[in-house]
Amino acid sequence: MIDFDLTTVWAFIIAFAVFAYVVMDGFDLGIGILFPAITVGHGRNRAMNAIAPVWDGNETWLVMGGGGLLAAFPLAYAVILPATYPLIIAMLLGLVFRGVAFEFRWRDERHRAFWDFAFFGGSLVAALCQGMVLGAILQGIEVTGRSYSGSWWNWLTPYTLLTGLGVVAGYALLGACWLVWKLEGDVQEKVRRLAVRAAIATLALMAAVSLYNLSLLPEYRERWLGTPEIYFASQVPLLTVIIAGFLFYGLAKKWELAPFLLALALFALGMAGVGVTMWPYVVPGELTIWDAATSARSQWFMFMGFLITIPLILGYTAWSYWVFRGKVGGEGYH
Repeated sequence: MIDFDLTTVWAFIIAFAVFAYVVMDGFDLGIGILFPAITVGHGRNRAMNAIAPVWDGNETWLVMGGGGLLAAFPLAYAVILPATYPLIIAMLLGLVFRGVAFEFRWRDERHRAFWDFAFFGGSLVAALCQGMVLGAILQGIEVTGRSYSGSWWNWLTPYTLLTGLGVVAGYALLGACWLVWKLEGDVQEKVRRLAVRAAIATLALMAAVSLYNLSLLPEYRERWLGTPEIYFASQVPLLTVIIAGFLFYGLAKKWELAPFLLALALFALGMAGVGVTMWPYVVPGELTIWDAATSARSQWFMFMGFLITIPLILGYTAWSYWVFRGKVGGEGYH
C-alpha cells in the first residue's frame, strides 16, 4: 500500500520528469545513434530537420530531474552523484559535443563527416551513460553513515554495461519510430527496417536486465516472485509482450504514428518495472524516499513552484510540437 504523503508525491514528480526526459530527448538521441545507418546527404539532412525545432528544449526535463532530486531528496543526491561522477561527466560532455555538432554540421560543410561522427558519438555516449547510471543505482551503492563509501569504479560492472546497452537500443527504437512518423519515401522505408532491428534488441536487453535483476538483491526477487506481489508485478511483462506484438504488427503494416506511441509505452512499462523493483527506496537497500527527503516545509515551498512552472513548460512544449507538426521535407536547417 502506497502512502501518498508529500514525499511520495515528490517521488512521483521526479519519476515524471525522468520519463518526460526519456520521451522528449530519447528520440533525438536515438536519431544520433542511428546516424551511421542513415543515408549520407539528403537522408541525414531530413533526419536532422525532423528534430531541429524541438531538440534543444527537450533537455529541460533533464535539468528538472536532476534539480528536483537535489531539492527534494538532497541526501540521495549526495550519495548518487559521487557514486556516478564519471558517468555524469561523460554524459554531459556527450550532450555538449552533440549540441555543437548539431549546429556546426550545417555551417561547416567541409568537415560535415566529422560533425556527423561527433553527433553520433555524443548521442551514443550520453545514452550509454544514462543507462549505466540507472544500472549503478539498481545494483546498489555502498553507503556508510550518510555518505558514499565505494570506489571511483564501482559503477563499472557487467550489469551496468547491460543496462547502458538497453537504453541505447531503446533510444534507437524511439528515434527510428519518430522518423517513421515524420519522414516519407526511401528514408522512411530505411528507418522502418531499422526500427524492427532496434525493437528486437530492446526487447532482448529488457529481458536480460529483468532476469539479471533477480540475482542482484533478495528484495528484488521478493518483489517480483513473492506472493501476493507476483500477481501485480506479472502484469508488467505481460503488457510488454502485448505492446511488442502490436509494435511489430504496426511496423509490418506501415503504420506511422502508432509505432512511436507503442515504443513510448514500452518505455513506460520499463519505468514501471524499475518502480516495482526499487520502491520505496531511492538508493536500494540503503535509503528510502523518506530517509532522503528534505523538510516538509521545503517540500511545500517547492511544490508551489512546481504547480506554477510545470503547466508553463508543458504548455510551451505542446505548442512547439503543434507548430512543427506534420511531415518534414527539405535539405537545409530551418
